[in-house]
Amino acid sequence: MGYENKSLWERERGQFPVTQSLIYLNHAAVAPLVKTASEAMIQLSDDACRFGSFHYDTWLAAYEGLRLGAARLINAQRDEIAIVKNTSEGIATVALGIDWKPGDAMVCFREEFPANYYPWMKLAGRGVDIRWLSIHDELDAIDRAATGARLLAVSYVNYLTGYRVDLEAIGEICHRRGCFYFVDAIQGLGAYPLDVRAARIHALSADGHKWLLGPEGCGILYVQKDVQEAVEPVEFGWTNVAAYADYASRDMTLRPDAGRYECGTLNTVGIFGLRASIEYLNQTGIANITPAVDSLAAQIAESVTAKGYELAARRSAAHGSGIVSFRKEGIDSRVIVKTLREAGIITAPRQGWVRTSPHFYVSPGEVARMIDLIP
Repeated sequence: MGYENKSLWERERGQFPVTQSLIYLNHAAVAPLVKTASEAMIQLSDDACRFGSFHYDTWLAAYEGLRLGAARLINAQRDEIAIVKNTSEGIATVALGIDWKPGDAMVCFREEFPANYYPWMKLAGRGVDIRWLSIHDELDAIDRAATGARLLAVSYVNYLTGYRVDLEAIGEICHRRGCFYFVDAIQGLGAYPLDVRAARIHALSADGHKWLLGPEGCGILYVQKDVQEAVEPVEFGWTNVAAYADYASRDMTLRPDAGRYECGTLNTVGIFGLRASIEYLNQTGIANITPAVDSLAAQIAESVTAKGYELAARRSAAHGSGIVSFRKEGIDSRVIVKTLREAGIITAPRQGWVRTSPHFYVSPGEVARMIDLIP
């Protein structure tokens, strides 16, 4: 079969050496590195070992490349991208950087992962009214809750059920209500399209180690240019300021872009990896990746349902994602995960559910192998 006639997973299989050892269905936890990311980090590590910082100009180019690649991925501007340690740091930067007043209100969702829950809960101690909703509530309920609220925070994809929210519909509500719109994108970015302009998102955070196929400890924070003055840096070091390259300067004027949220030395080796993985995704095309992920997730959902399992969330074209969690009464999900692991199939036990999360390079045959092994 010619290259052009092969499916996406067949064409890209060689970029994922993990396939030689495992059937990896756990991208919602920690994903295997795409080969280009691994190679980029090895190259940097070897160069630093032999030359120290002699090639520092390539480090600066990597920082810039990551900002540009991330901006392209989400339809932002380069000046709106900061490099952070992880999703949590990005969330905390926004949550603690806004000048909250007692009596202010914000909208949160009960089903959130702790990273997008605790920082907002902490604001209650400062007199902020937290209006709690469910991600399954109708848009009218979100509209009512957003009335008079300063901020709404939501995850693009729920970490447990895989429910994918309608970012653009919620963004329209926030825009109409004058509400700051924050998105935790880690469980969707890299597998599903995300356009910050179309969705009117003010700020977004995502780490690289899940669907972005990059390393842990390196992520991105997007803050829309015209709201950066309203989000103060909460960590302050020498690189937050515009004159950071002038060590004798004592001018604390902030950088004129999202770099104002970068406090000190960056994770250079992680940046080399994440730049490479995002460039790979941009080149492959999210528009090509999404239907492949959808197809694998639908295969899992239909197959486990046929075997009598309950789904954590019913799939639909509008709200499905790469995460499918399932369980059956009388069967311990941890036992299923352990059995699969012993067969070289990696899934995760989550709150009584078996959580699966295949990326596009996994083959339908590998999913079928997993299905065959569950009782």
